[in-house]
Amino acid sequence: MISNQILQNTIDGLKAITRIDLCVMDTDGKSLASTFAEQENYEASVLSFVESPADSQVIQGYQFFKIFDEHQLEYILLANGGSDDVYMVGKVAAFQIQTLLTAYKERFDKDNFIKNLLLDNLLLVDIYNRAKKLHIDTEVRRVIFIVETAREKDSSMLDHVRSLLGNKTKDFVTAVDEKDIIIVKELAPSDGHAELEKTAETILELLKGEDDGDIRIAYGTVISDIKEVSKSYKEAKLALDVGKIFFDDRKVIAYSTLGIGRLIYQLPIPLCKMFIREIFEGKSPDEFDEETLTTINKFFENSLNVSETSRQLYIHRNTLVYRLDKLQKSTGLDLRVFEDAITFKIALMVVKYMKYMESLEY
Repeated sequence: MISNQILQNTIDGLKAITRIDLCVMDTDGKSLASTFAEQENYEASVLSFVESPADSQVIQGYQFFKIFDEHQLEYILLANGGSDDVYMVGKVAAFQIQTLLTAYKERFDKDNFIKNLLLDNLLLVDIYNRAKKLHIDTEVRRVIFIVETAREKDSSMLDHVRSLLGNKTKDFVTAVDEKDIIIVKELAPSDGHAELEKTAETILELLKGEDDGDIRIAYGTVISDIKEVSKSYKEAKLALDVGKIFFDDRKVIAYSTLGIGRLIYQLPIPLCKMFIREIFEGKSPDEFDEETLTTINKFFENSLNVSETSRQLYIHRNTLVYRLDKLQKSTGLDLRVFEDAITFKIALMVVKYMKYMESLEY
């Protein structure tokens, strides 16, 4: 169904060219879009015209036209005047709206197909049959972007995102819930991670000025067959969730960059609790003071390099060694030893994951 705003824009444009007032009504006589300065009650006239066999008719100085969606009567168009020129303008307007109906119906069919494809609701044979009917190429490189916004979206926002992306016919913009906008983007044969990152950053910049809330974008891996669209979508969705836990400072996150966070996210909470209990004997590795946590994080950032870490912390090398020795005594783990450092890093991530999951319960 065409939105009332699209109908209004269409007849506003036609009036600007022809200077003839137009009004689009539903089959019950309710005005959906109009350029008339004063609204009159046309309900009785519309109902009478709907029942008549004529496709067009002059009633009380107005040209009435029927607009069909295939064989179903969808709209009644009024053109102000009874002359031949007004009749011609009315026929052009009716044809324009009927063409829009066809285009939007095709978009709806494609949108419905893409939604079912994303949610893995189609049989393999149906995927290829329906793609062929809808003239969608099945063997091109694609990737799924998920745009999460703080506010609930509506159909106008989806149209806005389409326009921001240039309304490319080979890309699809849709949604399967109230928060996320999903972009199924076709890629060039040479597009790699750098191009995907640039595309995500571009989308982010375009939407920043339109949405006052927080925006995050995630994307999956590149797929080369249409049947794998749901795979890239699931990856992008996972990247969005994992990114909130372990990469909360990033606005763009790729599935391929999740690393060990992807594995931790799939661990059951009881197993995580058991791991922390066994490694730290009931203590939690995030209960250290701010100075110790800063030292640990900086040590990891510098790949366990004592000299570089002490330099960036503006402390003497011996001071850093003292802190690491103190940490070893309290935890039994020496961060200068790679295996102990890995254990500690995983423990910090596990605790972060557990806290995030607990926050969702409240």
